[in-house]
Amino acid sequence: MADSWLGPSTSPSFHLCSSSSTAKTSHLSLSHFPFGSLSPMASLRSSPLNHCHCSSNSNPNQPSLLVFSGGTAFNGVVEELKNFTTRVAHVLPVSDDGGSTAEIVRVLGGPAVGDIRSRCLRLSDQSSAEALAVRRLLGHRLPLDAPLAKSEWYDIVEGQHLLWNGVSKPYRETIRAFLAYFQNQILRRSDESFCFSNGSIGNFFFAGARIFFQSLDAAIFLFSRVSDIPSESLVLPVISTNDRLTLGCELWDGTIIRGQNEISHPTCGSMEPINKERSSVPALPSRIKRVFYMSSEGSNLLHEVFPPANPAVLDQLSNVDCIVYAMGSLVTSICPSLVLLGIGEIISSRSCRKVLLLNSTHDRETSGFSASCFVTAITDALNRTYGDPHNCLKNHPSRYINTLLVPKDGEIPVDDQCLAAQGIIDVVNLPRFLCRLLYELQFKHVHAILCNIMDTSI
Repeated sequence: MADSWLGPSTSPSFHLCSSSSTAKTSHLSLSHFPFGSLSPMASLRSSPLNHCHCSSNSNPNQPSLLVFSGGTAFNGVVEELKNFTTRVAHVLPVSDDGGSTAEIVRVLGGPAVGDIRSRCLRLSDQSSAEALAVRRLLGHRLPLDAPLAKSEWYDIVEGQHLLWNGVSKPYRETIRAFLAYFQNQILRRSDESFCFSNGSIGNFFFAGARIFFQSLDAAIFLFSRVSDIPSESLVLPVISTNDRLTLGCELWDGTIIRGQNEISHPTCGSMEPINKERSSVPALPSRIKRVFYMSSEGSNLLHEVFPPANPAVLDQLSNVDCIVYAMGSLVTSICPSLVLLGIGEIISSRSCRKVLLLNSTHDRETSGFSASCFVTAITDALNRTYGDPHNCLKNHPSRYINTLLVPKDGEIPVDDQCLAAQGIIDVVNLPRFLCRLLYELQFKHVHAILCNIMDTSI
């Protein structure tokens, strides 16, 4: 089956079918492709990725989960979760505007792919030496020093870098072709100078594939197959778009903040890696009232827009056995996926388990929050309480969350009486590692907790 998605080699166009339940097809003319033998299409046709067996050991008896998360905090759980089930739909935002993702969006436009790339790498195959080599290549970051980063990038795209060691010809030709296409797109923007500092090779590959196919879904499908992600493990953008999206938020004092980075951890344009947990950024002048999407086009950059939710996400929400709100940046990672039309409607209609993994520490977005404040924020996002009054819901918190997982000895106070008033009485304490540096692993045994929860009917 590894060859079937490549399409007939004699066809002048490429037909790519996504593995999601609401597959989309891209039809792309190749008559003016600039690379000749190094074109993505020539590479795909001549190199059928025979080593990519696209393993699927799906057990229909495994529970199915849908997880709302960002691209960082939940990553420590992802690989452990495989021991519980591989039938997981990972729903991620496409509004990140920090780091190397911001540079790609600035020069080439389009949605942010950093969180999606990060999750795909966590789900990627590690069972062979070549799989590990591909993972190292796509997970590699260039140096922070801009000249050194640019020099190393050229070594990689020209196929001379040591990172190619252990990568067979089919993978090498496929990956390199899309990296070359990404480079070509940069060179075409002669009025923009691209900065490779701290750039992610996986992000560059992803961006090249998205632009080539003119489809985010197709790029995810290709990345998933190159990384050999189990076919039953889905990585879904909450909004399926080829356009740039900007996140905005309104504070209770009326202040409007534009951009995910500015809301969560302002960096003043720095390309340095961000310490999201202990970032020394100033506190917000007021608590966040709501989060929404803003236009990135035209002169009115503060204009609110209402993009539709990805139909594949709505389909998965309607059928999974358990819905999980992961730990992470509440307002900028979780809520952007919840405020879209249709999300709250479907979740409130389900009688399955709906689990909130509570953060262990406060951050800029949740300073002073108790556990019930997290529940209120999620409820308000799903109800779209402070958005368009014609599209608001009035559902009780218990329609969205019925189980709370709390890290033991965490900083977030658990106000049991307020939670009970919200209809949440199923509160489970999780063991917490003593070492704060292992924060991302504190939910290491979450699969066992989830297993016990799933064995208990609502």
